Amino acid sequence: MSTPTTPASVTLDRLTFTWPDGSTALGGISGAFSAGRTGLVGRNGSGKSTLLRLIAGDLEPTSGVVHTTGDVTYLPQQLTLDVDRRVTELLGVAEALNAVRAIESGDVDPTHFDAVGNDWDIEARAEASLAEAGLDPSFLDRTVGELSGGEAVLVAIAGIRLRRAPLTLLDEPTNNLDRDARARLADMVRSWKGTLIVVSHDVALLELMDATAELYAHALSVFGGPYSAWRAWLDAEQDAARQHERDAKQSLKKEKRQRIEAETKLAGRAQMGRKAFLEKRVPKIVANGRKMAAQVSAGRLRTEVAEKEAEARSALDAAGRRVRGDASMNIELPDPDVSRSRRIATLGDSEREWVIQGPERVALIGRNGVGKTTLLRQLVASGVHKSSETGRTGRESSTPPDSDELMRSCESKLTAHAHTDRIGYLPQRIDGLDESRSVIENVTLAAPEIPEKELRNRLARFLIRGDATDRPVGTLSGGERFRTALATLLLADPAPHLVVLDEPTNNLDLDTVDQVIEALRAYRGAVLIVSHDDAFLARLDLDFALELDADGRLSEIAVRP
Repeated sequence: MSTPTTPASVTLDRLTFTWPDGSTALGGISGAFSAGRTGLVGRNGSGKSTLLRLIAGDLEPTSGVVHTTGDVTYLPQQLTLDVDRRVTELLGVAEALNAVRAIESGDVDPTHFDAVGNDWDIEARAEASLAEAGLDPSFLDRTVGELSGGEAVLVAIAGIRLRRAPLTLLDEPTNNLDRDARARLADMVRSWKGTLIVVSHDVALLELMDATAELYAHALSVFGGPYSAWRAWLDAEQDAARQHERDAKQSLKKEKRQRIEAETKLAGRAQMGRKAFLEKRVPKIVANGRKMAAQVSAGRLRTEVAEKEAEARSALDAAGRRVRGDASMNIELPDPDVSRSRRIATLGDSEREWVIQGPERVALIGRNGVGKTTLLRQLVASGVHKSSETGRTGRESSTPPDSDELMRSCESKLTAHAHTDRIGYLPQRIDGLDESRSVIENVTLAAPEIPEKELRNRLARFLIRGDATDRPVGTLSGGERFRTALATLLLADPAPHLVVLDEPTNNLDLDTVDQVIEALRAYRGAVLIVSHDDAFLARLDLDFALELDADGRLSEIAVRP
C-alpha cells in the first residue's frame, strides 16, 4: 500500500475514547496525518467524527495522546443545528466587526479598540470571503436559521479560510450543498493553504485529496493517493484475500482428508497386527516388538497430520481475518396500503400543478435557498393540519414552517398540499429528535404500542444494537443519527402513506446509501425526495422530477444519469 512521505501534522499515539456509558468509540488508535489534503473515510459509526473532535480538542481522550503542529479549526457536521448563531460568528469576525461598527457609531470604549487590533478592514475582508464562496455580502447580518444548510456550511468554510487556519478539520462539508456550491467548495479545496483533513462520503470531493485515510476495526491506515486509487487498491487486496481464504479452505479440506486416510491406514495396520498376534503367526516377543514399533510410528504419523491440519486451520483463520465482513442495514418497510389511484399530495406554482399519486417516487431539486425545504415543510404542515381536523394524534417527525417561510412561499405562489395525514418527514437538519433522550426512547415515542423488546430487534436492522440503543441522541455520529431518525420514521405505527426525505444521503457511507435505495425502491407508499445527489436519484426509478428555480417556478425535468 502506498503511504505519504510528507511530514506529519497530526500524530496519534494509542488514542482511546470511551463514552460515559462504557461503549468504546476508538480503541488504541495510532497513526499520523501528513501535511496537505487528506480524506478520512470509514463506515458509519467507525469513529471518524469522534476522531476529529479529539484532534480539535472538543473531546478529551480516555487514554493516549494527540499531537498537532499548529492551531486547529474544526467544522462539525451538525453546524446547521445552531440556528440562532450569527453569520459573523461563523466567520469568526463577530468581535472585531462589532467593535469596528461600535467605534464608527461614536462609541470610543477602549475595549473596542483592543478587539479591533489591526483588523480595521475586517468587514471588507469578510465580504470578500463570502464572495469567494458565492454568497452575498448581506449575509453578514443574518443568522444561521435564515440560511439554507448549504449556505451555512459555505459561510463557515469561508470563515476558516479568512482566519488562515494552519490545520483544518471538515466533517461532511458537502452535505446540503447544491451543484454550484459543491463546485465552489471544490475550487476552495484545490487552493487550500495548510493541512486539511476531510471526513466525507462525497467521492468527487475525495478525489481532490492527496491522501486517503481509513478508520476500520479500531485501526487507522493511510494511503498515498485519492479515493479512487485507494478504492482500487482495497478492492484488489480484498479479491486477493478472498482467493487466499478459498485456497486456505481447500488446503484445510486436504489436510482433513489426509488425516482421515492416515487414521484409516493405522486402524487397518492395527487390526492386522491383532489378527497376527491371535493367530500366533510370529513369536510373542516379535509380535510385541512390532506392536510397540507400530505404536511409535502411529504416534509420529498422528502428530504430523494433526500439526499440518492445525497449520491449515490457522492459515484459514488468518486469511479470514483479512476478508471484511461488514454489516449492512436490512430495512423492511411496512406496507402502507396505498392504491395506485389514490391522490397523495399536490405541488404547484402559479401556472401548473403536479399530483403525486399512489406509490410514486418524485424528486424535487434546485439551488440552495430557492425554497425546497420550505415547500416540503408546507406540505408536511398541511398533513399535520389535516390530522388535527380528523382528530388523529400525529406521530410524524415534522418541523412546521415558521411565519417567514410561509410568507416566502405565498409570495412565490408555490403550493403544497397533502391529501393524507400519514406523512413521515426526515428533515435536512435531522432536528426532530430529542437530543437528551436515548435512541430507544425516541423510537418508542413514534411507536408507543410496540413492545420495547420488539423495537430493539427492529432497531438492530438499522445497525443500532446493544448499548447503542441506550445512548443519548446528542452523542451519536451523523450516520448513527440518520439511522435513528430513519428508524423513528419508518417504524412509526401506523405506517406513513408518504415519506418525505430532505437530503437523505447526507452523512451516509456508500454501502448504506445502497441499502436506503433498495428500501425506497421496495416501499409501497409514495416518496418525495429533495437531493443534490444525481447518482442517488438516478437509481430510484423516479416517476418524475421537479426543479424549483429562484423565481418560484416549478418545471418537470429529466434526472441526470
